[in-house]
Amino acid sequence: MIPKVFKEVIDLGDGREISIETGKLAKQAHGSVVVQSGKCMMLCTVVSNYEQKDLDFLPLTVDYREKFAAAGRYPGGFFKREARPSDGEVLTMRLVDRVLRPLFPKDYHSETQVMIQLMSHDDDVMPDAMAGLAASAAIQLSDFPFECAISEARVGRVNGEFVINPTRAQLEESDIDMMIGASADSVMMVEGEMDEISEEEMADAIKFAHEHIKVQCAAQLRLADAVGRKEVREYPAEREDADLKKKVHDMAYDKVYAIAKAGSAKHERSAAFSQIKEDIKATFSEEEMADYGGLVSKYYRSAEKAAIRDLTLNEGLRLDGRQTVDIRPIWCEIDYLPSVHGSAIFTRGETQALATVTLGTSRDANKIDMPSYEGEENFYLHYNFPPFCTGEARPIRGTSRREVGHGNLAQRGLKGMVPDDCPYTVRVVSEVLESNGSSSMATVCAGTMAMMDAGIQMKKPVSGIAMGLISDAESGKFAVLSDILGDEDHLGDMDFKVTGTADGITACQMDIKVKGLRYEILVSALKQAREGRLHILDKITETIATPRADVKEYAPKMVSVRIKNEFIGALIGPGGKVIQELQKETGCTIVINEDPVTEEGIVEILGTGQEGIDKVLAKIDSITFKPEVGSVYEVKVIKMLDFGAVVEYLDAPGNEVLLHVSELAWERTENVSDVVNMGDVFDVKYFGLDKRTRKDKVSRKALMDKPEGYVAPKPRENDRNDRGRDNRGSRDSRGRDDRDRKPRENRD
Repeated sequence: MIPKVFKEVIDLGDGREISIETGKLAKQAHGSVVVQSGKCMMLCTVVSNYEQKDLDFLPLTVDYREKFAAAGRYPGGFFKREARPSDGEVLTMRLVDRVLRPLFPKDYHSETQVMIQLMSHDDDVMPDAMAGLAASAAIQLSDFPFECAISEARVGRVNGEFVINPTRAQLEESDIDMMIGASADSVMMVEGEMDEISEEEMADAIKFAHEHIKVQCAAQLRLADAVGRKEVREYPAEREDADLKKKVHDMAYDKVYAIAKAGSAKHERSAAFSQIKEDIKATFSEEEMADYGGLVSKYYRSAEKAAIRDLTLNEGLRLDGRQTVDIRPIWCEIDYLPSVHGSAIFTRGETQALATVTLGTSRDANKIDMPSYEGEENFYLHYNFPPFCTGEARPIRGTSRREVGHGNLAQRGLKGMVPDDCPYTVRVVSEVLESNGSSSMATVCAGTMAMMDAGIQMKKPVSGIAMGLISDAESGKFAVLSDILGDEDHLGDMDFKVTGTADGITACQMDIKVKGLRYEILVSALKQAREGRLHILDKITETIATPRADVKEYAPKMVSVRIKNEFIGALIGPGGKVIQELQKETGCTIVINEDPVTEEGIVEILGTGQEGIDKVLAKIDSITFKPEVGSVYEVKVIKMLDFGAVVEYLDAPGNEVLLHVSELAWERTENVSDVVNMGDVFDVKYFGLDKRTRKDKVSRKALMDKPEGYVAPKPRENDRNDRGRDNRGSRDSRGRDDRDRKPRENRD
């Protein structure tokens, strides 16, 4: 039976289209769509179990995978099967999850899975920009209790013009790379990197993307109407008790307000709040707690949140006693670790990050192997968030999605300030040692200082800050919070992280929880963030104002030279013998890459000692040395022969040439030793290839004045053989040594 297919097309306005299709694939899923643009196709399926789990959160899993077959490729490595998701896939999962999760009801706790698979790849289409559209479109076809359609779009700016969902080629020319997630009414998520743009420019980019997202949301609704909307499923609602809620609120609110107003450290404050909660629980009997103890805890959290928010809105005070614009105390230190190439500590309040920098060659680049993108990163950052940094004990089972996401944000904030001509591969690792509010922004600050400590000539230092927003729709009051605490991250209406230099924004990440956020509030918050960034930047530059002039003594020095491709084989040697012996002798790491554009070899020399680097450079000079006709070179006698002397170019050790006896002096020379001896140093002139002998010709006498009345001497006996002979004798066309030949009359 031929399936009935439904399809909607979205016009991107420049000849490109996105289509959403359903009815052909994966019909047992609760919702499924195929989203296509050009040759890029992705399948999204959504399923949610009908049984509610006894949890206080939504067990939602967003899974995005790129199939290597989509690009006509095999998975790399030993196992020819897609395995754990790459960092790129994890980042796409996070982008989608952050927009979907808030739109499910707070009391919906069914296991829910969104699976997005790239099935066909197009080099001109970046698939992550369509993942949010695919997820929302599939949900619209399901019976899930979901608030409204959403979509995500990427915005770039090329030559001053905004571009929606730019190609990778366009993105390379763009000064903005932002992903925006939104519904038709509200922007909900922003993440991206920029080339030091202003707050107003960022707001304009968000507006531009939102207009296109509105069109994509409308297309989803038309598709759902064409298919026939399913009735929203019923699920057991959470138990509520209005009287109990009021009772707990009245018991908790004033006490929480008083403790919050007093201002205190994280652990002291947490202990005080916990005591209030326990005191409230103690007022109920064991039977009452067994019956509705979960509601008591839930209503206490609600009262606590209300009290803290009201304190900030009414009095401008925060949990630790600060005003809304205040930044916590900061102290910094560089060069803390004695053996690493660069290190720095950044501590802001109760958040601390220790960053290290390691310098390497192109061989140490981070290789990215995805169906949608293959490449290398010569600057990358890894972020580690161990449990002890929040005073917890829990098992560590690999790198979490959160660690991947926060590390990527810090990397994007810093990478634009790494100089284009930096010869090193740079790896930054951030170890979060304490956390109470925005360890990712502490990572940016520590990473900046560690790179300057390592001698990376950063264009400008970068700082980062986490901001919050508390607003009240009824009163119209709002408060923008600079440098938020961990608790403020959870209770606010918006949390956003901004990195930048003194001249503009380099990266951002926003999660907006309030509907219909006005753009003027957004711009105001971004400008307050700028003031905070500049304050933190001052603290950084007080510690280290400019990068070190050079790398540290024990850090590797990098020298890059270019050689013609014809010399690469000689530098490597048979079976790698030459380069391996050279590395062993000098203690340097030598990496050779070919530049397909210039058809040259790029030789990277990495070593801690200048003497070893100089030896490598001298060897390269020797291998690539080609004397120029008519030039004069200083040489040294290294071997004496009957018919001349073997000399070595002093500028290129290892390069030898025969100085024939007839070119030693204008006078007839019977014995070479009458003119030169072993170790003598003098100048010779290079004449190029001798057409008769097919060997390089140099002359000492050509640099001397010809004697008055000079008459060229008659050629000596066997002079013809002497001219073409070195210490091994000359060879005929069959490879036989002329010393072994028999006279013609003696041949049989």
